[in-house]
Amino acid sequence: MIQLKKNRLGGPIAGVAILAVSLCMAQAQESDGTPATLPAPVAVPEIVFTSWTGPYMRSQMLGFVRPYEAKTGARVHVEHYDGGIAEIRDQVESANVVWDVVDLTQADSLRACEEGLLEDLSDIQLPDGADGTPASEDFVPGALNDCGVGVIVWGTAFAHKKSAFGDNPPTTIADFFDTETYPGARAIRDDPTVIMEWALMADGVAREDVYPMLETEEGVERAFDMMDSIRPGLQLWSAGLEPARMLNSGEVAMSSIWATTGATASQKEGADFLVNMDGRVIELDLFGIPKGSRYKEEAIEFIRYASSTQALADMVSYLPNGPTRNSSLPLLSEETLAQIPNGPAYDDKAFIRSDAEWWAANHARLEEAFNIWTSAGARQGASGTVR
Repeated sequence: MIQLKKNRLGGPIAGVAILAVSLCMAQAQESDGTPATLPAPVAVPEIVFTSWTGPYMRSQMLGFVRPYEAKTGARVHVEHYDGGIAEIRDQVESANVVWDVVDLTQADSLRACEEGLLEDLSDIQLPDGADGTPASEDFVPGALNDCGVGVIVWGTAFAHKKSAFGDNPPTTIADFFDTETYPGARAIRDDPTVIMEWALMADGVAREDVYPMLETEEGVERAFDMMDSIRPGLQLWSAGLEPARMLNSGEVAMSSIWATTGATASQKEGADFLVNMDGRVIELDLFGIPKGSRYKEEAIEFIRYASSTQALADMVSYLPNGPTRNSSLPLLSEETLAQIPNGPAYDDKAFIRSDAEWWAANHARLEEAFNIWTSAGARQGASGTVR
């Protein structure tokens, strides 16, 4: 009896079908009665790519995962997670690393790198841009660090229910906190990032002073004081499409929302909300390789392909996030360029670039304070993070 081994994902190992066929054919004989000689099965490279689910994962599947498989013959298993570095930490600390490439926010990439949870990619040889620009000059600031290679530029914006405010819709981030002029429940992501920057900006703090202000206890209290106006009826979300559902159903009048996911959902038939880019917070996602991956070289090859000029442009064509390579921009259609959150269409809107290094150092402190604040009445939304 043959017992099939399980692979690291819990399923039969790749090539089992080939092995079974080979075992059957091994019983075959040449015409003279001697056993047939069969070639050894060829091993197919495999990696596990872990990212956010929903429209964002679809853009990656169509933009570079399936094309990479078709070009190389490699097999890419795809899993999803809800962000953060806890699962990576568990895998690394237990010497049971089952993910090979992970899509991380910039702050999480820096935190995981500092904790020694990611492989060093400082010497990775990335292809030049399609226009000949060296990779080191082609990526936007922050898209390359010792453990990460940039994927997308994305943003968090706010949305409002169209039918709630008629001819007097909210136009600025300060309106998000003005529940007298714009009554109704609010929804925010279950995380201190973005909402705390918004609160200080809405209270008149200049963008360049937001993070120095949050360094102080006075600044943190000032942010929470501003946020108190939206606490009655507040709902928390972690699933990227949940704000769209809440707005369409009338559960909330305004919500923070991932800009590209929200903009796409707002165009669907029956949608009753609009996305406003004023005050948007711009962030990055980067590829990383968990420390101890048994397929590090294969993972590096995947990252080289997926972060190329054409692959990033292809991905963005399915969901209009910003590509992290400048050389990808000329490959985008005018329609796509008009939608990306860091594009020229929104140059007239106020925005802030998330300080990933600052959040990497301060997230734990503010997350604790945020959880205490939300425990006073915010209701959890659905789980499972999608973009």
